[in-house]
Amino acid sequence: MAEPLTTYKLMILALLEASDLPLSGTQLSDFFLEKDYTNYFTVQEALHELDESAFIKKESTHNNTRYSITPAGTETLSFFSDKLSSGIHTDIREYLSANQLSIREAASVLADYYKAPGDQYAVRCQLKEKENPRIDLTITVPNREIAEAICDNWKQQSEHVYEYLMDLLVK
Repeated sequence: MAEPLTTYKLMILALLEASDLPLSGTQLSDFFLEKDYTNYFTVQEALHELDESAFIKKESTHNNTRYSITPAGTETLSFFSDKLSSGIHTDIREYLSANQLSIREAASVLADYYKAPGDQYAVRCQLKEKENPRIDLTITVPNREIAEAICDNWKQQSEHVYEYLMDLLVK
């Protein structure tokens, strides 16, 4: 068997390859913690090393980091996936199956902000369905606090905002 950190890296690559959507750092950590494979810090170390080696792609927003496998990661996994036991492969399939809804939801409701010209911030809110945008809305606001509040509230309010805009615009 490979050294533990190498095994955890292969497990992360296998999780990302098996998922049809990017996974958040929290989702990846939850898998390892729920199954008592290792601790949070070891998962973070493995993610960092995979990112440094360009085996995974990391996308960060103001409050979330999502990971996906790169072609180099897929190629590496193809060489070493037999190093993972059938039990680990089963755990990966079961985790993705049991968490499919929350994974899809996390990938479909996105919000982030960035500094805009002047002293303003632009907030980009997205609602996707199967990676296709249902709404992609950018709003300019006067300060960072409002931008953060909009990002935080978007997760709970995105469907209501979408429905409201549709009702208003289709009249």
